[in-house]
Amino acid sequence: MAGTDILIGIDAGTSVIKAVAFDLSGRQIAVSAVTNRYRAAGDGAVTQSLADTWADCAAALRGLGDRIDGLATRTAAIAVTAQGDGTWLVGRDNAPVADAWLWLDARAAPTVARLAAKGANRARFEATGTGLNTCQQGSQMAHMDTHDSGLLDRAEVALHCKDWLYLNLTGLRATDPSEASFTFGNFRTRAYDDAVIDALGLTHRRALLPDILDGTETTCPLTADAAAVTGLRPGTPVSLGYVDMVMTALGAGVYGGTGDVACSTVGSTGVHMRAVRWQDVHLNDEGTGYVIALPIPGIVTQVQTNMAATLNIDWVLGLAADALRDFGHEVTQKDLVARIESWLIQSRPGQIAYHPYISEAGERGPFVNAEARAGFTGLSLAHRYPDMVRAVAEGLGMAMRDCYAAMGHLPGELRLTGGAARSKGLRAILSAAIHAPVRVSAREEAGAAGAAMMAAVAIGAYPDMTSCIAEWVTPLLGKAEAPDPALVAAYDRLFPAFSAARRGLVPAWDALAAARQPVKGE
Repeated sequence: MAGTDILIGIDAGTSVIKAVAFDLSGRQIAVSAVTNRYRAAGDGAVTQSLADTWADCAAALRGLGDRIDGLATRTAAIAVTAQGDGTWLVGRDNAPVADAWLWLDARAAPTVARLAAKGANRARFEATGTGLNTCQQGSQMAHMDTHDSGLLDRAEVALHCKDWLYLNLTGLRATDPSEASFTFGNFRTRAYDDAVIDALGLTHRRALLPDILDGTETTCPLTADAAAVTGLRPGTPVSLGYVDMVMTALGAGVYGGTGDVACSTVGSTGVHMRAVRWQDVHLNDEGTGYVIALPIPGIVTQVQTNMAATLNIDWVLGLAADALRDFGHEVTQKDLVARIESWLIQSRPGQIAYHPYISEAGERGPFVNAEARAGFTGLSLAHRYPDMVRAVAEGLGMAMRDCYAAMGHLPGELRLTGGAARSKGLRAILSAAIHAPVRVSAREEAGAAGAAMMAAVAIGAYPDMTSCIAEWVTPLLGKAEAPDPALVAAYDRLFPAFSAARRGLVPAWDALAAARQPVKGE
């Protein structure tokens, strides 16, 4: 497509859909964002309208066109990534069967417990590299099959969010190697695995699984209908990206450079990833985490995820805001965040163990326990609010270390993205917790960039992903910040206490969960 100089990356998150324009060398040009909507119900259901999601995606693309003159004729290719897991069922004439079950949906919990107790579950884990949880399409489809089989009976294909958007862009039903293999397949082959499908009890639903496409090798043309609603040019190549977690990590630097590199996204949740050859994957005894393919031959990511990361900081800052509000003083989140560095300076490191399991859904990495809850261990009368703030921040570092240790060993370098990357004090804590220098990527929209990088390789702008990384990623990595030896020593002493308390608190979490249940007659 002569004269084209723009790549568009679509990143459809749970609550925001972004369309981001880059030039062919990776420079970000413009962003258009549209708020996405989902619904939560009391029975654990969290759903999203398929029709609304596509309409919001199209609106984001039109908004990008409003920001860039001649976008349609300048676009060389489009790539799409989106929130992972979940179940987006499509039936006759590519119409939605029902609202999508999102990764946040908890209805499959009893089915997960049933499947996890079966002898075949370890073999399923050995193939997929992925622990069973309620987020996943396999668990959700197995639950539907038992409790609402009509949903699956009406469906012709089971998609993920990005697959649904790709269907609307191209008319093709497909999924990518990353989600296909960690849910229903084998990370070694990047293909479906009949034994995995059987372990989920879904052999009779095998026909619902779509073909697998690699977006670095295959593109499909934008349809005329999609062009009409997005304002783009019919026939523009469209690349199906991998799941958003690995696209973000790719754009932020999970692969490339020397040594054992890892990438953590520390935002509302925490995602901790390392890129390895598939032969070097470490499968832990607990059967937790993910193994997710990268769009690089033979390379996968090992992943552990914390259900809550900076949400813990939001919580402890919220305590201060509530207290001040009772005395008639209103403070903003921004005001409180600005105080974190001074509170860290006022406190002594490694004195209190805090477990950052603040989510009501418990924890999923590196262990799975829906009843896990946050708490402080080691408080005394001498401790004050700055000590609690530091303990919460250190809890994020201990949880990160817990996750990386479950993958085999601590990394040699950490590339950091997310809200935590902006805090010098928090970067120092995370660096010392895992004994590794930290580098921060200046890439603003790493997920959309990762997807666009796949399109760049697919259309031949780069011969392979390694050469694309050299221009799109490496120049944006900041200077390495070495860990403070004194902090390293403090956290080496703290981590055993953190780990011992984490294991010892399990009976207390169970008892508290029982205590929270309503008493009959109340």
